[in-house]
Amino acid sequence: MKQTIALIDDDRNILTSISIALEKEGYNVQTYLDGESALIGLTRTPPDLAVVDIKMPKMDGEELLKKLRKKTSLPVIFLTSKDDEVDELLGLKLGADDFVKKSGGFSIKVLIERIRVQLRKKNINILDDNKNIISHGKLKLDPSQLECEWGGKQLPDKLTTTEFLIVQELAKRPGIIKERSQLMDIAYREDTDIEDRTIDSHVKRIRKKFKKIDESFSAIETRYGSGYRWNIS
Repeated sequence: MKQTIALIDDDRNILTSISIALEKEGYNVQTYLDGESALIGLTRTPPDLAVVDIKMPKMDGEELLKKLRKKTSLPVIFLTSKDDEVDELLGLKLGADDFVKKSGGFSIKVLIERIRVQLRKKNINILDDNKNIISHGKLKLDPSQLECEWGGKQLPDKLTTTEFLIVQELAKRPGIIKERSQLMDIAYREDTDIEDRTIDSHVKRIRKKFKKIDESFSAIETRYGSGYRWNIS
């Protein structure tokens, strides 16, 4: 079965060129010119992945992503014209899975490869890693459904695929320190251009989601100079 990619960008030329390239690669493509229509379309007909431009009319990419994250863990790749690391980290905090920059010579080939990586993570890696439900104290993870519960409640904002992989890796061996490089290998197995700060940004976002239902959440412990571990105390 063909996988479906949603493209959201107010530039018709970009939509056309990316759509043609993706269709040649065997994907179905949905296109939207603004975030408002995209939110309706993505809710009615969920794709396998969405590529979202940050700056758009009616509803920009950041607002669209916030609304999507309340409903779904759909992989989202941001397209950004800004060449600023701070903007990248902001996007990751909001729940984006990856970034592709338009500036400095936009490459559709790079975008397609990033799409493939995210789809493989979603459809293969989690299930291959661990098909069994993981339970530790208040935590319950179901890798087959990408579902996460804390204290018997679903998180208000679903974990993204990348965030789920990080939590799963930490929770599989509570008390064991996982270096940032190890978490990078798990979350970005085929991408060597990821920095340590990206993992830190994901962890901050994960903590924020858990604290929405438990302000005292402290299960993910930072080991300064080392990495992170799932606190068993």
